[in-house]
Amino acid sequence: MEVFHAHFTEYAYPMHVHDAWTLLIVDDGAVRYDLDRHEHGTPLGTVTLLPPHVPHNGSPATPDGFRKRVVYLDTSRLGSDLIGRAVDTPGLRDPVLRLRVGQLHGALAHPGDELEAESRLSLVGERLCEHLRRTATAEHRPDPVLARSLRELLDARVVDGVSLEEAARLLHAHPAHLVRAFSGAYGIAPHQYLMSRRVGRARRLLLDGLAPGEAASAAGFYDQAHLTRHFKKLVGVTPGRYRRSSR
Repeated sequence: MEVFHAHFTEYAYPMHVHDAWTLLIVDDGAVRYDLDRHEHGTPLGTVTLLPPHVPHNGSPATPDGFRKRVVYLDTSRLGSDLIGRAVDTPGLRDPVLRLRVGQLHGALAHPGDELEAESRLSLVGERLCEHLRRTATAEHRPDPVLARSLRELLDARVVDGVSLEEAARLLHAHPAHLVRAFSGAYGIAPHQYLMSRRVGRARRLLLDGLAPGEAASAAGFYDQAHLTRHFKKLVGVTPGRYRRSSR
């Protein structure tokens, strides 16, 4: 629903509630807060999940304040039946989850990377549910047929793209299972595969003489900056330099 990054040194939140789930990581400092009349904190490396409709506050727990990143999730991601469990254990010590939440923030910062953001959000939501339902991570069996079906869909939609939600609906699979099946079969995440196909298309267009801005649009990128970021990551040079060197 919303992303919020902030650095507070003295400000203290009064008691308040949210309509959404609050998924919080603290990068510097620490926060102390009361949730349902119980005091909690944010030890380094933890992930904090505050449930909707439950009063809480928040204030710096260190002299230099705190720097935080927050994602607000609606109840379609986490059901209201999990609120009680979240009240009992809002602090989650899970390095993998924290890493994935950080990666989600990174993906959300870049327009055009919606498939990556959807994929990362799906895996984050799955792991949060596992914590709240006290279930162990199930063994994920290979599903090459599903993986191939997703690859064919991505190949057919290189320029137009496809959301994870639409792909899951078309292929009758849970989004998180779709991501795991593809990554397990090909050793690359769906969003990485799509971007590599787009970069390949952009390379051919640049060799044909198109300017980087034109190639970006024709290859399915959000804008030229979006193309440049992924092109340089995969090719090692900017699109403009690649185009000039090919003459």
